Amino acid sequence: MKRIHTLKTALLGAAALAFVGGAALAQDVTLRLHQFLPPPAPVPKLILKPWAANVEEASGGRIKIEHFDAMSLGGRPPELLGQARDGVVDLAMTVAGYTPGLFPRTEVFELPFMMTNPVATSAAYWQKVDTDWSSNEYKDVQVLGAWVHGPGQIHSKDGVNSLEDMKGLTLRGPTRSINNLLGELGAEPVGMPLPAIPEALSKGVVKGTVIPWEVTTAIRLSELVGNHTEFSGDEAFYTSAIILVMNKDKYNALPDDLRAILDAESGEKLSKFAAQVMWDMDAGARKIAQDAGNTITVLDDAEVARWKAAAEPVVDQWVTDMDAQGIDGAGLIDEAKQLIKKYGG
Repeated sequence: MKRIHTLKTALLGAAALAFVGGAALAQDVTLRLHQFLPPPAPVPKLILKPWAANVEEASGGRIKIEHFDAMSLGGRPPELLGQARDGVVDLAMTVAGYTPGLFPRTEVFELPFMMTNPVATSAAYWQKVDTDWSSNEYKDVQVLGAWVHGPGQIHSKDGVNSLEDMKGLTLRGPTRSINNLLGELGAEPVGMPLPAIPEALSKGVVKGTVIPWEVTTAIRLSELVGNHTEFSGDEAFYTSAIILVMNKDKYNALPDDLRAILDAESGEKLSKFAAQVMWDMDAGARKIAQDAGNTITVLDDAEVARWKAAAEPVVDQWVTDMDAQGIDGAGLIDEAKQLIKKYGG
């Protein structure tokens, strides 16, 4: 009887271990995603939530992603990167330039008149993150997506019809590199995250802002300004680098199969998808401004050439700044242009 009891105990112990092992393989993971835009904005509504749904479906429900929009977990947009890095949240979507100085190489894609196609530029951006920058400027987080928005435009109260109209104009800019551009063109740049724009315009802190058309709907910008300035030609006036990052420890702690699922739905696939969605949304947002009776000015090729010439010192200074940090700025510009072209830009 004792032998039978011992065998029974051993079998029960083996079954328990098998159950625990199975539970470990089937464990559920909940990830909290924090970002600064309101829920109806295109990025959370049409990019982050569809992406999360794809991850959840591919994992058979074993990964769940909770969305916390409009900084609902606290802090300010420039703190999002740190929140993900430090494990305050698991995932964060932010503009890379909201934390100036951390991503100097990334600024190459934000240089004036660099971007020709946001999808191609995003594929180029992701390739650099995946093959190189993950070991230096993104080493403290796991990057799941890296993309840029569509062509940046000028939206102002009084209108910008020529380079001369930039002189003394207080304009909100999103990042260091773009503020450098605005300053070189004669404006008085005021750096601030996107959610601060409506109040800044209402209080007269700024007379305009630079953002792509797509996100103007999130802050009802067409009701706050009556003039919009676009640039003819293939090169965008500017764009901004956007990242979706994950806490590195949380990422590494995922079971191998769940990490593989997350990777499959992220990376280049997510980066190109996000850029395409944002680009596609530009037209509808532009129509809202047009239907509101706002003035949309398109600078012709000759005028744009003047802006390009005026912006050249910004590029020269960026190369100098990179060289001072031991980064081959000129080489990075050449590589970025080649990669954008490679991906169809």
